[in-house]
Amino acid sequence: MALEDAKTQVDTAFTRTSNRGYAFENAFGGATSFLRRTYTKDLTGVDLAITGVPFDQAVTHRAGARFGPRAIREASTLQPYDPPYGWPTNPLEEMSIIDCGDLAFDYAKVADFPETLTAHIRTILQSGAGTVTLGGDHYITLPILRAYAETFGPLGVIHFDAHSDLWPDDDLSRIDHGTFLYKAVKTGLIDPKRSVQIGIRTTTEDYLGVNVIDAREVHEKGVAHVVAKAKDIVGDGATYVTFDIDCLDPSAAPGTGTPVWGGLQSWQAAAALRDLAGINMVGGDIVEVSPPYDTTGATAIAGAHVAYELICLYHWARTQR
Repeated sequence: MALEDAKTQVDTAFTRTSNRGYAFENAFGGATSFLRRTYTKDLTGVDLAITGVPFDQAVTHRAGARFGPRAIREASTLQPYDPPYGWPTNPLEEMSIIDCGDLAFDYAKVADFPETLTAHIRTILQSGAGTVTLGGDHYITLPILRAYAETFGPLGVIHFDAHSDLWPDDDLSRIDHGTFLYKAVKTGLIDPKRSVQIGIRTTTEDYLGVNVIDAREVHEKGVAHVVAKAKDIVGDGATYVTFDIDCLDPSAAPGTGTPVWGGLQSWQAAAALRDLAGINMVGGDIVEVSPPYDTTGATAIAGAHVAYELICLYHWARTQR
């Protein structure tokens, strides 16, 4: 873009006239919507809504993921200038994508949070749009899955994580990021036979029928093996992708609440997400980015890249339906 044209592009999160296309403005200035998409609550004609959920009151160790959505958005300002690398399609030009801001909730009424989030996602889905959500701790995926299951029935899930989040917990009133998948299985939100976890490297006694590809299998057998196995598991049914940033090794993503050594490197995650193209992805999230534990910003950068890949996966799935 010519310099004179660039000068007219000021705060495109507010001034753009279309929800499609690139955003040419200084990465270090302007409003930090995700990928400089339009900030709006208007869902008319929207294909995909990016939304933030700054909630971290379910963590078992270090809090701070409430700052994740803001940091991921800021990191994303480095990305909206070019087509996504390695994809044969371009969601920024070919889909109507908005940033509908963060979920509003009362932090002092934690018990009300789950239904508040479910209702938020339900509203977006009822408009005909999908969601990519910026967390927030991993508990947020459970209320999101409730809204998705209302629309699609039991889902297949591709779950990138160091932890299974299948700790036994039959008290549905408990809000815990380590039990979200246990409750999703037990309440029928997901089909464990069509679900797979990638990158696991902590002990779980009972996986409740969920398929597991641990970190060592990723390292020893390679990304192509992992992707082929995951695609075979989820099949053609509606699939939700949830990516806990602690799936990555702490050397690549130190800014998270419960880091575990031996994780995926960023190139492995990037290749896996791109090669998953073809799954029937209906929504996704990136969670557990905790900026206070990463002074470099590398974790938020990784989170922004994951979110962009999720957008690409969603767009590719739309073109195949």
